[in-house]
Amino acid sequence: MKFILGQKIGMSQLFGKDSKVAPVTLIEVGPCYVLQKKTKEKDGYEALQIGFNKIEKKNKILKSQKGKEYKYIKEYRLQSNRVSSIESGQNIKDPLDIKVGDKIDVSIFKEGDKVKIAGISKGKGFQGAIKMWNFAGKFASHGVKHEHRSIGSIGGRFPQRVVPGKKMPGRMGGERITVKNLEIMKIDLENNLLIIKGAVSGRKGTLLEIKG
Repeated sequence: MKFILGQKIGMSQLFGKDSKVAPVTLIEVGPCYVLQKKTKEKDGYEALQIGFNKIEKKNKILKSQKGKEYKYIKEYRLQSNRVSSIESGQNIKDPLDIKVGDKIDVSIFKEGDKVKIAGISKGKGFQGAIKMWNFAGKFASHGVKHEHRSIGSIGGRFPQRVVPGKKMPGRMGGERITVKNLEIMKIDLENNLLIIKGAVSGRKGTLLEIKG
């Protein structure tokens, strides 16, 4: 299983092999470092803890962060007999062979690979039902006044209460969204860039989890 952390840079365009322009997302990926390795004997499960975006300023490092001076730290469960790779580029059949301090960079992927990317979507604040749920709204005439975008009645004769899950106005965005089967169009090893076909959730600078 391949996994790495990155930050969204923005969107652009790229011409594919068929000479057709495609929208792409630019992601600054890694390098990430293995901070801790958990085993079934000691912790009850097998996992790797990796860090991304090292904190350089010493006055920004908390006491609890000693030894793990990274802005982002994520843990991934390991599945045995899965192929992974590290800095040297060699394939490792047993994930337990990965050691603390090993480097994971964009070289674990190749062009044409399909990945799934998870991130926090843009927060849009408190929104009405028309924007949130694509409601049609009320008529523009025939006695409707100041109620064009309201949702109207939310109850009924039975069960004489608001049913749980009713589509209503509320806070929109700011949710974890996972997009699957995204194609890697290009890899820039020198600048640690991953160019993904299509859009990825989040604003500029959003932390993204990329799995292959």
